[in-house]
Amino acid sequence: MNTENLSKEQRILRSMRKILASVVKDTATKPGMPHPLSEGTIQDIRDCFGAISEREAELAEELGLNRNEKPYYRDQPQKSNVIKLHLDKHED
Repeated sequence: MNTENLSKEQRILRSMRKILASVVKDTATKPGMPHPLSEGTIQDIRDCFGAISEREAELAEELGLNRNEKPYYRDQPQKSNVIKLHLDKHED
């Protein structure tokens, strides 16, 4: 979706999600190494991701958008085809 078409709230939510994801990536440690963030902070980040996701879902529902859509290239073959069926009603 083009960011120009997003509301101010949607842009803020998207920005917050990206920033939180960057913090998580930047503080990731190798297995067995102590994490620089406390367990409380990690849980707060999880809660924040959850709140962002819930609000994005509410906004999408209000706008009638499908949140399960995935981007695809125009020349990419589609996995599903629409088949139109015409049923004739016969009177007996």
